[in-house]
Formats: sequence, structure tokens, C-alpha cells
Amino acid sequence: MSSSVVCKQATVTKKTPLVFQSTALAASKVSCGGVSGSVRSFRKPFLGEVSSLKPIKQTCALANPSVAAPRAELGDSLEEFLVKATSDTKLRQLMTSMAECARTIAFNVRTASCAAQGCTNSFGDEQLAVDLVADKLLFEALTYSHVCEFACSEENPEPIDCKGEGFSVAFDPLDGSSIVDTNFTVGTVFGVWPGGKLKDIKGADQAASGIAIYGPRTVFCIAIKGYPGTHEFLLMAEGKWTHVKETTEIGEGKLFSPGNLRATFDNPEYEKLVNYYIEEKYTLRYTGGMVPDVFQIIVKEKGVFTNVVSPTTKAKLRILFEVAPLALLVEQAGGQSSCDGKCVSALDVEIKDYDQRSQVCFGSKEEVTRFEEYLYGKSPRFSALQVS
Repeated sequence: MSSSVVCKQATVTKKTPLVFQSTALAASKVSCGGVSGSVRSFRKPFLGEVSSLKPIKQTCALANPSVAAPRAELGDSLEEFLVKATSDTKLRQLMTSMAECARTIAFNVRTASCAAQGCTNSFGDEQLAVDLVADKLLFEALTYSHVCEFACSEENPEPIDCKGEGFSVAFDPLDGSSIVDTNFTVGTVFGVWPGGKLKDIKGADQAASGIAIYGPRTVFCIAIKGYPGTHEFLLMAEGKWTHVKETTEIGEGKLFSPGNLRATFDNPEYEKLVNYYIEEKYTLRYTGGMVPDVFQIIVKEKGVFTNVVSPTTKAKLRILFEVAPLALLVEQAGGQSSCDGKCVSALDVEIKDYDQRSQVCFGSKEEVTRFEEYLYGKSPRFSALQVS
């Protein structure tokens, strides 16, 4: 007997306004840095109408391995994709809640204050009004999802009880917030772990991760553990997330994003690597925002991102909030990562502390191999691979 289940979506025959699925989130209040109101008021620019929705009939793979998982198609809505990507209804709800919140943050990034609030988070980073608004919205979205046990962020690194059951989430609410005022692209990063722990875990334990990119387009890019590829969804004018790209392979290409270049002054190995990129006529693509700089590797299906330390420049990137979630996205897209100065994947580093930091490299297997050989003189994981 086949252990599959048929999932259907009802047909809508009349024009129906698109609204947030979570009414509790839609009614929540936000007040920070001169920006106040409710999520309901923030959604207005995204309201639209659809004349009809076709019935959806999907076969969802369950525990029986003989039942093949249905393949996602370009043009699918986020909800349609999630039905195909996972049979875990709680994970679907959590990812949908994060996408809805990203839609609201996108509006706030365009309208909120970029002024400093005269305060810092517990890591000593200066906080901006737009940081705090995004942080508050994400905690509320996770609480009202009812499937989040604990959540923590770069702004509030100690886990907060979200009263749900299923998963715990770590996130950077607005990576690159210091370049919002220059109108550069910024983004949200998050990782999803099963259960109630956000310490003494590894990136490989994630059930999913994602980034939301707020630029000329608003994009939601996610990876579901166990489902092939990394998947990009575009926010359409009517407020719907539409599947527009699947990435399963990242190859070698002459495009580089060198973070923390000041480290080249007293890290000779990093200086040699950067000089190699220049001598080989790599194209420089670096914005100062980690989310867009790593996302371009997934979109272009080539390139390399590096952020290296030196005796006078310490590590800035936190494994829990940034490195591990991005590593799952890159590696499921067909790329590789190198982390912690140990020639290991960022997914294999044990996270012992919320503020645990590391240097890192993301890119194709060839580019990560080259990074490790220049920085550490070896790349044991890829010893059979020959690179120049």
C-alpha cells in the first residue's frame, strides 16, 4: 500500500484580497525609534487581488522511502513549494511566518529611521532604529507562529521563550543595517534548529535556513534539509512569494567578495590570496553586506566570499546567527564552506557560545580548496582536487 497523502487547496472563484495568514501577527503592535503602528498597517502596500486560484493536487512523501518526493516547479507559490519540500507541517508554518515577516520588514527598511538609538546590544554593537524594528517583528512572528520554542538574535542573544513547540530559531534581523542609509541592499539571516537548543549544536543539525534580501527586488531564499537545492522566491506586486530560481550547482568563476581587507596588512597568506584574485583578473563584487555578497554566489552560481582575521583584526561573523545558516544555503546550492581555521565545513563546527565567531569562506569547491591551501597550506577534504 502506498503511504502517500493527497494535499489539496480549495478553489477560490471570486476576487479575494491577499492578507497575512497569521491574524495574530497582523494585529501585533510595533513601536521603535519613531516608527510605530501595527503589522496590519505595514502590509497595506502589498495588498492585491487574485481572480482565481487553481486547485492544487500534490502527493507528499511520508515515511515510506519508496514514495518519491514531488519536485518543485518554477512559478509555484511559497506554500505550494513547502508542501512539496517537507511533510513537516510545523516547519511549513514556521517558514511561512518568516516569509510574512520579511515582507513587513521590507516595507520598514524603505521607510524607517536609520538614526542610531544611542544604545548598544550585549555584544557592543551600535543599534539603529531599523535594526530594532526588524528584531521586534521577527520575535513576534515567531511567537505567533506557535511552532517556535526559543529564539535569539544578534540584538537579543539570550534565547527567549516563544511558547511554541517544534523548533528554535537564531537570526540576524538586519545584516548590513549600517549601509541602509546609503540605500545598499541589506538582509535578514536565520537558521532553524529542531527542538529547544541553540547552543551545543552544529549547523548540520539545522532543519532549514533562509535569507531575505531587501534591495531593488525583495527576495526570500531558503534551503530545507533533505530537499535538494536552494530556492529563491520573489515578492510579487500583489504580495505573493513566487518560486523563480532553483540552484543546485555552484561552479568556479572569477568573481570575488573579499571581506575585512584590512587583514591583508598583517596576514601575509590572505594578502597572497587577494593578490591572486587581482592577478587572475577576478571581478570585484563587494557591497559590505554579507547577505547580498553571499547571495550573489547562489544567484550567479559562481564566485567566492572571504572574511579573514589577522593579529590586529578580530573575527566579526557569528556562527550561530550568520555563518551556519548561510553555510546550509550555499552547500545545498552545490557550494562549499570553510570555517574556524580548521579546514572544515561551517556546518561541522560545534556552537558552544552564542557569540562564537569565525573567519569564513563560501564558494565553489574549487574556490574553497584554493582558500584553504593559501591560508592554511592544505585542504585535506579536497586533496584530490587540483587548483591553480
